[in-house]
Amino acid sequence: MRIHFGTFTLDSETRQLISEAEGDIRLSPKAFDVLFALAERRPNVVPKADLHARIWPGTFVVDTSLNVLIGEIRRALSDTPLQARYIRTVHKVGYAFCAAAVELAPQAASPSAPTRCWLVWNDQTFRLSTGDNIIGRDPSSNIWLDASGVSRQHARIQVTNGSRGAVLDDLASTNGTFLRSVRVAGPECLTDGDVIQVGSVNLTFRMWSADTPKKTDRIPRRHA
Repeated sequence: MRIHFGTFTLDSETRQLISEAEGDIRLSPKAFDVLFALAERRPNVVPKADLHARIWPGTFVVDTSLNVLIGEIRRALSDTPLQARYIRTVHKVGYAFCAAAVELAPQAASPSAPTRCWLVWNDQTFRLSTGDNIIGRDPSSNIWLDASGVSRQHARIQVTNGSRGAVLDDLASTNGTFLRSVRVAGPECLTDGDVIQVGSVNLTFRMWSADTPKKTDRIPRRHA
């Protein structure tokens, strides 16, 4: 939950109190819990007993401990007991969050990190672009391999920016495509360092991405 009030945003997921002017403001874990409990139940008064039970469950503590946390919160918010803008003291009862506040919509998920892929053959490097990359003996192929055993359109590597990263598929080649020494029978996810055998050529697949799949990932084979 993200709650905005004044020039502050309170984020329960990241456990941050963020000021528009100062950025991230440090609060001790218990002070953060108290502030969030008050903001969550605004504008109701939260009895001291409820705060004690939430912050120190099953433990007896004196009111001074809670007072220290309230003081820490007020310093972080530049608030004062006499001119309370955010935390109001209700004597002999508890505390209340007294500022106008709104709950913000969840933040959109970050886009997938870009995937950068390439193939290495001896001293040659073939950069792979997003989408389909055809490997073959045809000079119009994206990765042109003029070598024995390579079909005109031998294999395809599809590169995406999603969690799959890059996928290898054979294009009904005469001699087959091999991944990790196993003949490819359907789409296979590639991982950094994989060796792809196309005819007499061994290609090393390289990939950099924050979303690189693990070597155990596989795509279900297609059925005719």
